[in-house]
Amino acid sequence: MSSAPAAPSSRVVIVGGGPGGYESALVAAQLGAEVTVVDTDGLGGSAVLTDCVPSKTLIATAELMTEMSTAAELGIESTDEQGDHATGIHVDLGKVNARVKRLAAEQSADIARRLERDGVRVLQGRGRLDGPGKVVAELADGGSESLAADAVLLATGAAPRTLPSAVPDGERILTWEQVYDLTEVPTELIVVGSGVTGAEFASAYLALGIPVTLVSSRDRVLPGEDADAAQVLEDVLKRRGMNVLSRSRMQSVARDGDVVTVTLSDGREVQGSHCILALGSVPNTADLGLEEAGVQTDDGGFVRVDRVSRTSARGVYAAGDCTGVLMLASVAAMQGRIAMWHFLGDAVAPLDLKKVSSNVFTAPEIATVGWSQRTIDAGEIQAETVMLPLRGNPRAKMQGVHDGFVKLFCRPGTGIVVGGVVVGPRASELIHPVSLAVAESLTADQLAQAFTVYPSMSGSVAEAARRLHHF
Repeated sequence: MSSAPAAPSSRVVIVGGGPGGYESALVAAQLGAEVTVVDTDGLGGSAVLTDCVPSKTLIATAELMTEMSTAAELGIESTDEQGDHATGIHVDLGKVNARVKRLAAEQSADIARRLERDGVRVLQGRGRLDGPGKVVAELADGGSESLAADAVLLATGAAPRTLPSAVPDGERILTWEQVYDLTEVPTELIVVGSGVTGAEFASAYLALGIPVTLVSSRDRVLPGEDADAAQVLEDVLKRRGMNVLSRSRMQSVARDGDVVTVTLSDGREVQGSHCILALGSVPNTADLGLEEAGVQTDDGGFVRVDRVSRTSARGVYAAGDCTGVLMLASVAAMQGRIAMWHFLGDAVAPLDLKKVSSNVFTAPEIATVGWSQRTIDAGEIQAETVMLPLRGNPRAKMQGVHDGFVKLFCRPGTGIVVGGVVVGPRASELIHPVSLAVAESLTADQLAQAFTVYPSMSGSVAEAARRLHHF
């Protein structure tokens, strides 16, 4: 990619310091623009401070606990100082959450140092549009500053959705941003919502040894993911002791002392010590001056953008969760980069969601890229499918892995790989060769003929590709 410098007069103002904001700031600075970031909550945004980095740090502890639960199968036994079999290991949730917060703060500080090094000005405060070419920053330390801009990028993110009948109190009824203040281990945790966020927290806390009830309004966990993958996960969660309530819609959540009661729409009640609400997200787009600046939003309040991140207002771009395009940190960052490449005249390709890889950090993990089984079944694209269980993989046998699979989709005739699913430990890493194949339009034969290490989990990716060989 070329990097022809922008004219010195190019002024870029970015509202929001999350992945969409700080990544776009780095690109704009690299291309010679004068860049100001107006940040409200801390650099890194929710992805670094309250969502992605914290949750995956918590999940890292949960992963270790999951691995320890299978230690006996691998010949590892724990005993206490007297030589008796130990009663088990436990988690110090206070220490776990302290580590979570420390790592999030360190990551935010790293981002601040990089922006400073690249000459990006950062203002702490809340920014709003004053027409398409100006941002007013209400500064955290008082006062305000008016910033003229040749281009504005909105990257204000989103916040956990709540309901009047289920109001978080930050102590026992919690959003996913509030769980890191817990110092006591819940005796019985209820998770409301079986999408990605709900499934991840339910899986993590179950691995930490906490009894979990998952309330799902749909007929299965992860209704938006590959059905075969979701079924594997739900079977594993139930086998490990999770109480999964399918087709059970939450009506209200109330607290009475140390007891939280979730009332379902059919009148049933579920009680626990704590409840996590995972009800989706709402965009942070209120009071940003969008309508006055001519920036259109959809019915949910998300900013409408095209594939190069332009809004309906000239010179105003948007990136990340406030657009509702695909709520992933990687997509937010790419939207932000694309916006700056486009505005500053660098080489740019429109966002292609069919090349986005994503992962659900449950145990086992679920990673996907490209076209899905659902779209194939619906006839939106013709593709051949192969699904190879991991239990036949020699490395999986050595590590005591019994659940999971590799699934590949390729076009009939050409054999070009158009999508895939990996379910298993570290699926987030195993999906990469499939992502490369999808991004570069490789054939199943080309994917199969690349060397893999023996024994390795990635060998199953190559084996699945070999099974799609076209004569």
